[in-house]
Amino acid sequence: MKGILYICPTPIGNLEDITLRTLKVLKEVDLIAAEDTRHSIKLLNHYKIKKPMVSYHEHNKASKGEILIEKLLHGENIALITDAGMPGISDPGEDIIKLAIEKNIEIIALPGATASITALVLSGLPTNKFVFEGFLPPKKKARIKELERLKSEERTIILYEAPHRILNLLEDIKEVLGDRKISIARELTKIHEEIFRGSVLEAINKYENEKPRGEFVIILEGGDIPTEKINIKEEIISYMEEGFSKKDAVKKVAETKDIPKNLVYKESLDIEK
Repeated sequence: MKGILYICPTPIGNLEDITLRTLKVLKEVDLIAAEDTRHSIKLLNHYKIKKPMVSYHEHNKASKGEILIEKLLHGENIALITDAGMPGISDPGEDIIKLAIEKNIEIIALPGATASITALVLSGLPTNKFVFEGFLPPKKKARIKELERLKSEERTIILYEAPHRILNLLEDIKEVLGDRKISIARELTKIHEEIFRGSVLEAINKYENEKPRGEFVIILEGGDIPTEKINIKEEIISYMEEGFSKKDAVKKVAETKDIPKNLVYKESLDIEK
């Protein structure tokens, strides 16, 4: 009999934000795989849970992942936890989940605290449609490229950022996407929880005058919905009738209509040359 891999969310700040079911699983499994055992032991000690622990993080996920999979194949039940929130969201839990699926190992994900959704609900921005982008690249050139890609995104955008990069990110957002509405959450569920709501420019002014502390969840207003949707196929065909090749017509539409080239290309697939 193979074991079960349990995906167990942990509190993002307040230790009381853990479900009874998660506590039960943590007490019953054979092993707990934690992103940082020194951090997670505080949670386990608080609830008097004494189980063997092993570290599983970004820098050892290849070697430790294989070891954990072998234990699961030999019948051990393992709980996967991260420092805070849902494993697999912006952490290496994603990798071991894929490995477990490949080996036909049963995976059970428990519901629980998630910083992104908590911040979204608190933002006051539209929640009916949203997109999670996590951490953008730390290097400016790559970050700008990602923000350029998000220009045409109409849904509310969720981002994560570290305190030492928050101001750089906000300045790049202002430069590429403009002065949109924004909500910035830090220290969620903790004593010093703070939710900033305003414009990107107001956020820049705020963090120019005070030192950013804690991990940040940024909720950014989506772009304006065009009053008149562009018929991409018609635009491509129009350029082709003028003598452009299909490839050049795709490039021309992307440039003139400020639409991501990959979206224009998809629309061109069923157009005959």
